[in-house]
Amino acid sequence: MNRSTRASMLTGTALALTASMALTACGGGSGDASADAEPKKQTKAGETATVRNPLVASYDGGLYILDGETLKLAKTVELPGFNRVSPAGDEDHVVISTDTGFRVFDAAQQTFTDAQFKGSKPGHVVRHAGRTALFTDGTGETNVFDPADLAGGKQPESRSYTSAEAHHGVAIELADGELVTTLGTEEKRTGALVLDKDNKEIARAENCPGVHGEAAAKGEVVGLGCEDGVLLYKNGKFTKVDAPDDYARTGNQAGSDVSPILLGDYKTDPEAELERPTRISLIDTRTAKMKLVDLDTSYSFRSLARGPHGEALVLGTDGVLHVIDPETGKVEKKIEAVGGWTEPLDWQQPRPTLFVRDHTAYVSEPGKRQLHAFDLDSGEKLTSVTLPKGTNELSGTVDGH
Repeated sequence: MNRSTRASMLTGTALALTASMALTACGGGSGDASADAEPKKQTKAGETATVRNPLVASYDGGLYILDGETLKLAKTVELPGFNRVSPAGDEDHVVISTDTGFRVFDAAQQTFTDAQFKGSKPGHVVRHAGRTALFTDGTGETNVFDPADLAGGKQPESRSYTSAEAHHGVAIELADGELVTTLGTEEKRTGALVLDKDNKEIARAENCPGVHGEAAAKGEVVGLGCEDGVLLYKNGKFTKVDAPDDYARTGNQAGSDVSPILLGDYKTDPEAELERPTRISLIDTRTAKMKLVDLDTSYSFRSLARGPHGEALVLGTDGVLHVIDPETGKVEKKIEAVGGWTEPLDWQQPRPTLFVRDHTAYVSEPGKRQLHAFDLDSGEKLTSVTLPKGTNELSGTVDGH
């Protein structure tokens, strides 16, 4: 059990005092939080203290490392280029996608480790069942490792698989060792295949045009987005969930281990330079049916997450964090999070970003150089911070996935 999970069980008063945090869609407990009253100290003289439940936010030129409870800026790390940040799968590390490949950053100690996976165009980082899968678009290579092996800054042993052709893809390893990964080329992506623990192909589906993104639902059902619905892998077989529109791209999804329903975006204009949809999709993995919900506000690919009870969370361009019951599609709560915003045309440009860990939602507001923490249960703002520069990517450490 990680420190953030223990902290989330404090009473509302203690929670407001500690500003403890909860993870996202990508993450998402009980226990005694007393051990977290003070941050861990380095054992070597002269070294800085570690931060609690670290957050890492990228900006143009580097990374900010913040304490997840107070939002205090602990350190600034210079790092040129466009860098993406993802949880590594333990309570100390994050994975930074750089121009040379995936690099492992010890957020607790605020330093890069020796662990890295080199390759051009590092892409998706997926955590599931105690394993973390890295997909390198430029080579088509997948590397899967146990995040516990990152301790001590070591290079973890990994399972490797290289796709027949390099493409913008994704992979996820299941609890039994099966590896679900995408099929495609640089020009066209068509579906997915499944490998057993020995990398032998055991299933294939090529009816998912433009396959992009993944999410896992309750019961270890994997969903992959298509341009005409969603492809599910369930109990050893692929099933296609058809969208109600002929063209309907669901390229970004968020799943929860406690919900059988996946949250996805929903775009229907193949000619748009940038479509700003107002509808989201809810994919029921039990029935292979899709429900659409109109939020009357647009959102971006960094707007989707899941709450600790399986809530579907969408950060709208109206500045509101919409908390949705995935079973009914009803918006149960609206949390006023940031000011209104417009999604930029360039996907690499900053925009408000949502990151959830346990019972806390972090929301960035790059236009004001701010970062906010909200309690998802009460909807109350826990704390805010103003940073030297506006941030782009926002993530943090997360254990127990």
